[in-house]
Formats: sequence, C-alpha cells, structure tokens
Amino acid sequence: MNRRPTLLAAATMTTAAVLSLSACGGGDGDSTDKIAGADSDASGKKKESPSPKASDDGIDRPEIKLPKDVKNVFEGDKTGGPKKDAVLADNARRLDAIDEAVTVDAKTHPALKFYSSGEALLTAADYIQGFRKEGKSFVGTTRYYDRRVTFLKEGVAAVAYCQDSTKTYPKDLKTGKVDRSIPESADDYGFYNTRLRKNAKGVWQTESVTYVEEATKKCMK
Repeated sequence: MNRRPTLLAAATMTTAAVLSLSACGGGDGDSTDKIAGADSDASGKKKESPSPKASDDGIDRPEIKLPKDVKNVFEGDKTGGPKKDAVLADNARRLDAIDEAVTVDAKTHPALKFYSSGEALLTAADYIQGFRKEGKSFVGTTRYYDRRVTFLKEGVAAVAYCQDSTKTYPKDLKTGKVDRSIPESADDYGFYNTRLRKNAKGVWQTESVTYVEEATKKCMK
C-alpha cells in the first residue's frame, strides 16, 4: 500500500477532475463550491498551522494553511541566484497548495489555480480527487530535495526534484485513524520534471509535470 498516490504527469480528464477543479476555486477566490476532505479530527474540529510568511516580492498571494500534522520540507531553497530562488519558491508554494487541497476542509482553495495552469492543474485536480474517492488524507512530513532549476527561454523554466514520502502516513477521513504500519518502499520516492511559465502577475505557474519512474532509484537516499 502506498502512503501517498503518485502525482502523475497526464491527468485523466474525468468528470471528477472537472468537479475538483471547480471546487478548488480560482485566483480571485469567488467559487462557492466545496472540496470534501479534511484536517478535522473525529470531533470535527479543524487543526491548522499558522499561515506562512507573507511574500516580500509585492505579489498579492493567497494564504496557504496546512494542518499542524502536515509539513513539507524543501531543501536547497536558496541558490544565491534571485531568479532561480523565485522559481523554487513558487514550485514549493504549488506543492503546499496541492497538499492544502488534500488535507484541509475548505470551501475554496485559490492557491491551487494560482500556482498551477493547463495540464498541471488537471493533474493536480485528478490527484486530489483520488483521495476523495478513497476517503483518505495523510499526515506527516514530505521532503523535497535535489531541486534544480534550468531556464529554457524567457519566462519559461524547468524544475526537477526528488520527493521522499517515507515520513507520511495515510489517514482515514471518516474515522480519523492514521495507519503508521506501512513499511518503507521504493514507492515512497519519486522524481519529477516540471515546466513553469511566468505569468503577468510575476508568478511562476507550473504548467506541466512529468513523473520519471525509471529514475526513482536516484532519489532513494
């Protein structure tokens, strides 16, 4: 059993994915639909961590609040190059936004569409809907490392990174029970290539994601 399903490159454009997209809301936060799922415990009380520090680049960004028992660790955020650091920061915010949509019960998740577009947005919606179908969420810490930025052309960049989910555990949304018995396996590691494009607001939106299955072993360290 996997701790977390793999975020694959090609999203299946199903009705469920479309509904999930609609429920996640847009960058203007005007959607009134709701994504089921939660960081709630058995009593229905929500557990959220403080919102992340505000951006200092002048961009009006949506808040992202993860539950206290969900954490993402991003290694290599500071490369010494301001442009690369900005790309890595928006890559991290996108991953936080996806996890927020999976683990937090809210009417809208505007950060999802703020940091994703096109194929990557459909992929994220399908991924989130997969948790909903199974009645699952997760807790724990996910590590992202070996994060590398390559600029392809003006306004377009690629980010490759590894994901380590060995410290995350599936949670049953109905009972609130967390399964910590799952042994570590190769399925807990992933290697991704993503393509980002800088939009008119100055945000590096992820527009495509490729999961490189044959390269997973390079991330097992």
